[in-house]
Amino acid sequence: MVKHYDVIVFGTGSAMNIVSELINQGTEARFAVIENNMVGGICLTRGCIPSKMLLEVARNIYRIKEASKFGIEATLKPPDFAYIMERVWQRIYKESREIEHSLKHHPLIDLYQTDGVFVGDYTVDVGGREIEGDKILLCTGSKPKTPKIPGIDEVEYYTNDNFFRDLRKLPRKTVIVGAGYVGLELGFFLAMMGSNVTVLGRRPLVLPEEEPEISQLVQRDLSRYMNIKTNHEVVELRASGERKIVVAENKATGENLELDADAILIASGRASYSDITRPEKTGVKTDDKGWIIVDEYLRTTKKDIWAFGDATGRMMFKHKANYESIVVYYNAFKGEEVKADYHAVPHAVFTEPEVASVGLKEEEARKKFDILVGYASYGETAKGEAMMVEDYFVKVILDKESFRILGAHIVGPEASLLIQEIVNLMYTESGSAEPIYRGMHIHPALSEVVERAFFHLHEPEDWHRHVHDE
Repeated sequence: MVKHYDVIVFGTGSAMNIVSELINQGTEARFAVIENNMVGGICLTRGCIPSKMLLEVARNIYRIKEASKFGIEATLKPPDFAYIMERVWQRIYKESREIEHSLKHHPLIDLYQTDGVFVGDYTVDVGGREIEGDKILLCTGSKPKTPKIPGIDEVEYYTNDNFFRDLRKLPRKTVIVGAGYVGLELGFFLAMMGSNVTVLGRRPLVLPEEEPEISQLVQRDLSRYMNIKTNHEVVELRASGERKIVVAENKATGENLELDADAILIASGRASYSDITRPEKTGVKTDDKGWIIVDEYLRTTKKDIWAFGDATGRMMFKHKANYESIVVYYNAFKGEEVKADYHAVPHAVFTEPEVASVGLKEEEARKKFDILVGYASYGETAKGEAMMVEDYFVKVILDKESFRILGAHIVGPEASLLIQEIVNLMYTESGSAEPIYRGMHIHPALSEVVERAFFHLHEPEDWHRHVHDE
């Protein structure tokens, strides 16, 4: 017999925002919640939170290593790697179990800890049982993308799925496949712990989605602590006794590079769960990579089924998924028609230096608008000079006629905090930079570098030359 629910929810991440709000509003609806991994979602259990806990340790070690430039001589003992990893794991494991307990004991919720597989219209198989729902929320998340490398099935490797749970001994040598934010953040952490880290990236620069001048600066600085090889394609993985061998081809020369590794981390992107959940069985269309297709209201191609978060394959950030959960709440349960707005979705990379971006990049903006580009280096401010971080910078992109902020890009200390005042202005009705010019910035605070960027505006053709001449 098929069990009926008012709402079927895939995932225990941002979808729980909707479930919690409905319950708080006094709903009598019954929910089926499906989770095929640790309860709590990717961010809590194998993403943002554990990685940032580790990076806080790494950043403190980095500051100790860099202290000599201030005249401070410090001795650093090898960190207790096993303790650091276990502390983080216990923190996320405890919270996950608390959420799991809450879901299992709520009278309106049935928790199914298994894969959910569509078998028909609004009908899902959960571990051999069939359930159906009036409304369905697809917040299925994503999984590590496993590249088709010869030999990958013959060697043990880590992804973000098992890195935090299983790694307890510091690898002497680590090879990381992928030079995006996951690879660089975890690589930076391991390097600060004392591992000999090599990062292999397919593209010419690390962080290929960032502005090129930011990627170049990050690559320069991280190369002091990691061996970064861009333009390298991994062509083979193999085991040799206790050793792991990674072979990468230099895409420019065709020469092969062979690396020994005690640990391999695959950080080469994300993949959809649609091969497991089979949403097409209920009439939900996906693209050629399995990402769920939604309209501007986050409706799928099937009535009363919504999708958001990583499931759509766009901008896989927790704060974006949380925002989308609000949109879906109003559209699916309040009868409203709220369009999702993505003109100012910020993100950050928590290495040293830190990176933060929002909105359009310069080349994107030039194709659509007549723009001005503002630039200021940290060293132009008293605080930046005191911190000895002169060559990091803030770059802002404005519409020339209206002074509407189109984008901003920051590399340097506290970038994720500094960008927030720009993000907030981009969400005002006009999106104008005018409040920056009318307001006051505390002197001598680091936020003055943002203010200065808005005061140093140039034509796109001029600003690169201006910065170079300085």
